[in-house]
Amino acid sequence: MVYAVVRTSGRQEKVEVGSIITVNRVAGDAKGNIELPAVLLVDGDKVTSDASALAKVKVTAEVLDDLRGPKIVIQRYKNKTGYKSRQGHRQDLTRLKVTGIK
Repeated sequence: MVYAVVRTSGRQEKVEVGSIITVNRVAGDAKGNIELPAVLLVDGDKVTSDASALAKVKVTAEVLDDLRGPKIVIQRYKNKTGYKSRQGHRQDLTRLKVTGIK
């Protein structure tokens, strides 16, 4: 079983070939492909965490679609002063499908 831990959007994700992950918005190339930097590689019994060896590892993914996350509501209120503030936010997300670990 081959899997890798990749760094994307300030987080680390465990991926295998064919897995679908949702990350913060990233832009792919013209064909919709993206290369993710590996932090750890597990190939059967062999675990690679050396930075020089991981520089040769390529984890490729294709962009499936761009979407937006759920709406969150930020609300502030101060008692007896008449102050209230309300704000909403939706994060821009990208869904990726891992196509290869080499």
